[in-house]
Amino acid sequence: MATVEYQFFTIWRIEAPLQAVWAAIHDSQHWPEWWKNVEGVAQIEAGTSDGLGAVQRYTWKGWLPYRLVFDMRVTRIEPLVALEGEATGDVEGIGRWRFSTDRNVSVICYEWRVRTRRSWMNALAPLARPFFQWNHDTVMREGGLGLARRLDARLISIEHG
Repeated sequence: MATVEYQFFTIWRIEAPLQAVWAAIHDSQHWPEWWKNVEGVAQIEAGTSDGLGAVQRYTWKGWLPYRLVFDMRVTRIEPLVALEGEATGDVEGIGRWRFSTDRNVSVICYEWRVRTRRSWMNALAPLARPFFQWNHDTVMREGGLGLARRLDARLISIEHG
């Protein structure tokens, strides 16, 4: 089956300590508590004590009428700097979180480079690509808002690219 590639990029700026932001993102098992688009996270493999090699199965639901289910294996952990994983399932590819600060603002960059594995998505891609981009951006906006609420912090901005 032919796949279609997508590249999404989001930057959240949140007035919160980087340590708190890192802890919330690193602890993806609890994302459903604050990120309404994450319907479930199930641990498949534990990985090392810091989570390297861990595999979680994620179920996501955006505004469009479909769900994505994929497994994510953690391939890189650099505390307070980077978190990376490889996805397999309805989508396959790489997800990268990068963390930095600008004065008292935490800057969180997420890059998602994936290929779709669902035949209907690939067939509709020529027409639906802008809708898939909008859906992803909406999910990421909800994530930024949810994280800010979780940390009782102010969300300064969200950028998509």
